[in-house]
Amino acid sequence: CKLSNARAKTKTCPKYKVWYLFLFLSFLIRFAGMGNLLKVLTREIENYPHFFLDFENAQPTDCERDVWNQVNAVLQDSESILSGLQAYKGAGQEIREAIQNPNDMILQERAWNSVCPLVIRLKKLYSFSLRLERALQSLLESLTCPPYTPTQHLEKEQALAKQFAEILHFTLRFDELKMRIPAIQNDFSYYRRTISRNRINNMNLDIEREVNNEMANRMSLFYAEATPMLKTLSTATTNFVTENKTLPLENTTDVLSTMASVCKVMLETPDYTCRFNSEDTLLFCMRVMVGVIILYDHVHPNGAFNKSSKIDMKGCIKVLKEQPADNVEGLLNALKFTTKHLHDESTPKNIRSMLQ
Repeated sequence: CKLSNARAKTKTCPKYKVWYLFLFLSFLIRFAGMGNLLKVLTREIENYPHFFLDFENAQPTDCERDVWNQVNAVLQDSESILSGLQAYKGAGQEIREAIQNPNDMILQERAWNSVCPLVIRLKKLYSFSLRLERALQSLLESLTCPPYTPTQHLEKEQALAKQFAEILHFTLRFDELKMRIPAIQNDFSYYRRTISRNRINNMNLDIEREVNNEMANRMSLFYAEATPMLKTLSTATTNFVTENKTLPLENTTDVLSTMASVCKVMLETPDYTCRFNSEDTLLFCMRVMVGVIILYDHVHPNGAFNKSSKIDMKGCIKVLKEQPADNVEGLLNALKFTTKHLHDESTPKNIRSMLQ
């Protein structure tokens, strides 16, 4: 019959197949959006790493133990370093009085005696940054070595991943505190001016045994940075890549992007967040995610905001904006003001607008 013949044509004729394919694609476009459709058609859907990284309870295995002990010896001093920085008051008043009364030797001596202990404290903070740099490089060596991928390393060596996260967490906290203490640079500038003047006058000062000219120069460069600890980590990571020429750059940057992805997935997945025993862990996870994004942006040639970046920046920012404003304002500001590539022409406009 004619009806059955028509049906047969529908099944066999190429033009009908094309028509049905067109209808199917139209439906997908309306249902999923053109962007997702293109990813499906080109098989470019990003499979971001997702597993639970136990920031609260991860313990080192026998394979991790040696590196974990080395890094732990550094991290156990981190809270006292932050407390010392937080308690820093400066010698602003004494310095002002000495500058205003250059011939009053009592005021000069009072200012000098106030500044010297502070400089010793600043040296301690700077020395800790050098220890942290070595600890970071030890972790990178462990988390990037073949034959495992960065995802496998982070999942199998969770105690080292936790230490890596703790270094990033400390770094953001340190730099936040340092930005609120302009007295640090004022005190150190006064110290260097006074040292130079006394050296011209051939005066020997005991403090130069503690902080010689070379140390003072390095400390000056360190404290001149808006975010000195972040600069230390980015330099340490860049040096690690440079010194390990046989190790592809991607092995290092993939550790950072994987950590960012894992933190994002944990934050947006209730089955994961419900496993946190403390709300502080949620804040810790957000801070670590932002820390690795910033570090990735400083280390990777194209940065974190480029379309080719392995970090889902839109998703990360969205996760932050879904949290209480008081918890994330500082973190969003960190992405705005301490990243390197946010304002590059290659950064998508929608990403820039999300951070305005």
